Amino acid sequence: MKYIIPFLLIILLTGFSCNKNKDTQEVTEISDSLKLDVNHIENRIGETLIPEAKVELDNWKEYQLVDELLLKYYSISTLEALSNADELSRLVKMMKDSIKIEKLKKPNIIARINVLENETLRLADMATIPSITKDEVKAEVGYIVAIYSAFNAKINTIYKSESIQNMLEVDTEVPIDLQQTTTSPPYLYRERTKLIKNPN
Repeated sequence: MKYIIPFLLIILLTGFSCNKNKDTQEVTEISDSLKLDVNHIENRIGETLIPEAKVELDNWKEYQLVDELLLKYYSISTLEALSNADELSRLVKMMKDSIKIEKLKKPNIIARINVLENETLRLADMATIPSITKDEVKAEVGYIVAIYSAFNAKINTIYKSESIQNMLEVDTEVPIDLQQTTTSPPYLYRERTKLIKNPN
């Protein structure tokens, strides 16, 4: 009897310690499942079009296709980004060739589209290179998203300035013809002869 009680106590302590290890293992497995996938690329949503610009660009089908595909690039895996790269570069090329809105046929808009096209072509080339790392793909997708955001920001600027110009009801394209004001001759050549007194 003397030996049975310590023996049972040891068995109980061992049983409790084994159960504690199982609980710890379950917690570590749960926390491991919450880790982010290293193959997944997350980007912050950039500039979107203002309502005035959206209305104008609704009929520009090529822009709408690029916009729809680029929305996927804000949260995409590296494999998907590389596999969609050819389609993206093709759509950007079509968008560049199909600018129908006269307001957008400006050098600064065309330059942004050219830069966007170059970066999408670079991503398409990366898809053919087997030694490309995930970090390089992630950086390139970040560049593309940033350039597209800058492109949208420039479009917004054009439409905001147009709406401000319309609100002011002043045509700023044509210089305002100011009539020369004439001052009366006595004040034109009048000299100052009065001395300023020192307040001290």
